[in-house]
Amino acid sequence: MTQKQKVYLKLENGKSFAGYSFGKYGDSSGEVVFTTGMTGYPESITDPSYSGQILAFTFPLIGNYGIPKFKRDDSAKTIQDAYESGKIQVRGLIISDYSFDYSHFDAAGSLHTLLLENGIPGIYGVDTRELTKTLRTAGVMVGKISANPEANISDLVDPNEENMTGLVCVKEPVVYASKKKNPKKILLIDCGVKNNIIRNFIKRRAEVIRVPHNFDPTNSKYDFDGIFVSNGPGDPKLCIETIENLKKSFELNKPIFGICLGSQILGLSSGADTFKLKFGHRSQNQPCIEIGGHCYITSQNHGYAVDTKTISKDWSEWFVNNNDGTNEGVKHNTKPFFAVQFHPESSPGPNDTSWLFDKFMDLL
Repeated sequence: MTQKQKVYLKLENGKSFAGYSFGKYGDSSGEVVFTTGMTGYPESITDPSYSGQILAFTFPLIGNYGIPKFKRDDSAKTIQDAYESGKIQVRGLIISDYSFDYSHFDAAGSLHTLLLENGIPGIYGVDTRELTKTLRTAGVMVGKISANPEANISDLVDPNEENMTGLVCVKEPVVYASKKKNPKKILLIDCGVKNNIIRNFIKRRAEVIRVPHNFDPTNSKYDFDGIFVSNGPGDPKLCIETIENLKKSFELNKPIFGICLGSQILGLSSGADTFKLKFGHRSQNQPCIEIGGHCYITSQNHGYAVDTKTISKDWSEWFVNNNDGTNEGVKHNTKPFFAVQFHPESSPGPNDTSWLFDKFMDLL
């Protein structure tokens, strides 16, 4: 890292940003999005909801507290601390000022080394304010980090054109047993679940049965008391199997709880529609109002939302985003089915809405 190597960020609209390489020196393409969070880069880069995306941080100084010890684990059998999955999920990082010097009592290495070891390119020295203004004005778009200033961008592929959930979920069921006698059992539909969601259920002494995104709860060899539908990447309308299976699961009359992509899937299963947001909500400072209740500051990471106008008469809007008025949660009027668009498990961000896990546990 002693000699600066020039790299470039090329957007599909033809705009280009020059900077310097950290992490892997090479090319990578994906959907370019931004987050306004000031901290939490270890959690963010391992969040499966960022799969397929190149992530830009609006906060200028990134890397200054290093990274905790990380061990790649594709088995999902262990839930390691400080990270939201067992692999780096982003396809690239964009920052203004990379901190070569880091200091933290829990630091085991640098962000640069972590990206380098996992083959993920980064670019720093970019005018992230100008980049963010571009994405807010034109909307998020695909782009490429490349060492070649004349890199071809005509062949860029939007990751949202494929069902991303199959790439980030477990391939076989994984059971996280509880030490409690006769625990409540949660069937977790894994569309790209964050580790801290599982930690929250384990902390509440539940047994978690983590199954692939296309698992059919109505044809399960596992006994369970409730269904949880996780967060994840991509366009919810492409989760066809998950949507159809959840529709059938309504007939079980067991409690259902969804978060983020899980909220969109629950909405689609109920007959509502979804749409893509211009630049999404990615931060730890999004204000959400519970209809008839409090306003909460929430952690968010999504690019799609349920269309409020299409919610059926059997369902109600539950939360709304105070910035743009988009939907942030739905619930059934008579049955124990509900979901929120934000992340009550935080990681990173505020945990003001962690009571939602207690609400779900009380229904089991």
